Amino acid sequence: METLNYEVLKKSGYQGYILKDAPEKVLQFGEGNFLRAFVDYWFDMSNEKVGWNGKCVLVQPIAPGLSKMINAQQGLYTLYLRGRQNGEKVDAKRVISSVSRCLNPYEKADYDAVMQVAVSDDLEYIVSNTTEAGIVYDPACQQNDCPPSSFPAKLTQVLYTRYKAGKKGIIMLSCELIDNNGKELLKCVNQYIDQWGLEDGFKKWVNEDCTFCSTLVDRIVPGRVRDPEEVARLEAENGYHDDLIDVGEVFGVWNIEGPDWLADKLPFKAAGLNCPVVPDVTPYKKRKVRILNGAHTGFVLGAYLAGFDIVRDCMHDDTIRGYMNKMLLEEVVPILPLDQEDCKQFAAAVEDRFNNPFVNHELMSISLNSTSKWRARNMPSFLEYVEKNGKLPTCLTMSFAAYIAFYSNDVQGLTDKGLVCKRPAGNEYTISDDRWVLEFYNQHKNDDPATLVHAVMTNEQMWGQDLTQVEGFEAATVKNLELIRKEGAKAAYASCL
Repeated sequence: METLNYEVLKKSGYQGYILKDAPEKVLQFGEGNFLRAFVDYWFDMSNEKVGWNGKCVLVQPIAPGLSKMINAQQGLYTLYLRGRQNGEKVDAKRVISSVSRCLNPYEKADYDAVMQVAVSDDLEYIVSNTTEAGIVYDPACQQNDCPPSSFPAKLTQVLYTRYKAGKKGIIMLSCELIDNNGKELLKCVNQYIDQWGLEDGFKKWVNEDCTFCSTLVDRIVPGRVRDPEEVARLEAENGYHDDLIDVGEVFGVWNIEGPDWLADKLPFKAAGLNCPVVPDVTPYKKRKVRILNGAHTGFVLGAYLAGFDIVRDCMHDDTIRGYMNKMLLEEVVPILPLDQEDCKQFAAAVEDRFNNPFVNHELMSISLNSTSKWRARNMPSFLEYVEKNGKLPTCLTMSFAAYIAFYSNDVQGLTDKGLVCKRPAGNEYTISDDRWVLEFYNQHKNDDPATLVHAVMTNEQMWGQDLTQVEGFEAATVKNLELIRKEGAKAAYASCL
């Protein structure tokens, strides 16, 4: 079967939107599954919806990458967005044509090509997703490295080349999963300007003529299709071979922090896409952490003890789903500093996202490092609810007891891989967390519920404070833990409804 390119796609009879030729307006550092299912999708939709008429030039952030595959397919690839939307199953196919080519800067010709894009009058945006470790200042990087190892150093070279050519500033959209990603990237660039002794005029151009945006990305991207039988079926349906098939969930939102004028400059608003420009992404990160991530940590530990293994099955159970929704809609959403209807819609989308028929998201994989997760995702909602309402939130209080139950259920002992416990059904499971956390629970494995709860709640290394100081919390947790151990986690969740 022929490999996907424009000619092969035409012969296949594909009827969807395709744009073959357009100016290269985006330089994108990162060519992996996420950016292709997220950023390049939004730009592709903008081409179709409002005639943005732009292409993205991709750059491999590290030496081994996808440039040869991408170029062999002339930038084309098939994207499947799968999941549930408004309760309905969705499996949507789209051939993405917003990518023109991919450059490997570790080859001299491609490095020079990156710099040619840098000085282009068409260039408007630079986008990056170089992983959480990508935005780092490495003083070993030098101005004449070809290329330097760190992404911020590469970016500084690109920007300096553009500045020396007398071109206008660019808009930087950073997608790495760190707080204030755009601000941190600009900080690194300024460090290289100082280290390399570059002129004050360039520093002024970077900080005043360029716009560095922190952004918050939200779309689950499982990536390539792994089942050989499904690959064969899809290729038979498509009429071509595609080495770059990508899969993401239907839900997606890109919050972009920037000035008011940016909303009209970017094509997304006019295209009606879920990419709002906001003055500060911090509240939206709080919304994601408290609702989406907090939902996971809030219900999965008890659900696992109740006999469930994957998230989707939990959404098919009235008790587990009802418990999660009550926690979100009555205890988490009301205390968030954002539009309440918007938060309710986000929370409603969580159920659809968790009920994705195409993703088997294992509860045990979500359980990793649940101590720090409960502290970051659930404890702030818990404490703010108590402060606002003067009482304990029923479901969040139960979630803390479920956390303790998960870490202490019939402890078998500590191994190199983690703390081994037994489910009520009898099968063993291994908890992964910081070693000191696992050692703590192993040391307390013979405690009665009251003694264990007191030891956990007064462990300030875990929580940054003594949780027994929250009125009624200790007694409620002891009662909830006893209920979980006596009647089971599902019955305990049901008692909250």
